[in-house]
Amino acid sequence: MAYDRQKLLEAVKEAKARAKPRNFTQTVEMAVNLKDIDLRKPENRFKLEVVLPHGRGKEPKIAVIADGAVAEAAKKLGLDVISGEQLEELAKNPRQARKLAKNYDFFIAAAPLMPKIGRYLGRYLGPRNKMPVVVPPTMTNLEPIVNKLRKTVRIQLKNNPVIHAPIGTEDMDDEKLAENAEAVLNAILNKLERGENQVKSVYIKTTMGPAIKVER
Repeated sequence: MAYDRQKLLEAVKEAKARAKPRNFTQTVEMAVNLKDIDLRKPENRFKLEVVLPHGRGKEPKIAVIADGAVAEAAKKLGLDVISGEQLEELAKNPRQARKLAKNYDFFIAAAPLMPKIGRYLGRYLGPRNKMPVVVPPTMTNLEPIVNKLRKTVRIQLKNNPVIHAPIGTEDMDDEKLAENAEAVLNAILNKLERGENQVKSVYIKTTMGPAIKVER
């Protein structure tokens, strides 16, 4: 039997109800456990970007690696900018490069800097599925890209048959969280050869709370 929005909604409500109050707003997360999939075969691994219909619940941290027009466009939107010169400095400071990769959710980069980004930051961004969105060096309006990223989650299936994805925050409406969960689940099912038949189980939880199984 298929997972439907009502079942997702029930799991969301229970996950929130069983979450103890914390001194921060917890993320609501989804875990999709898969079966009958051979991850030794590269064709069975995938990366996905899912635009959540109701957004992430909190602003993701976005950094722009650029000079010139793209850097100016980023500053107008109040985004953090890393210049080509600063990129060179990061090459000499692996600890700082690692910290940068960890601190931001998304990166936007001007195309001419991509070879250096690959060389200096690739080893930190790649495994975290955070390689930049590439834009032309003459782009003067980053707003459409930024608005999309603010509602986007990146997920990947790599070495383990489980996919984790944030679907919002605990202060969001239950129905909206369920719709976000449905969007993520549908995106995953579309990538699986046998769809729902390869899903072992689905869980919803808050950052610090117990995992609640989504019933079929």
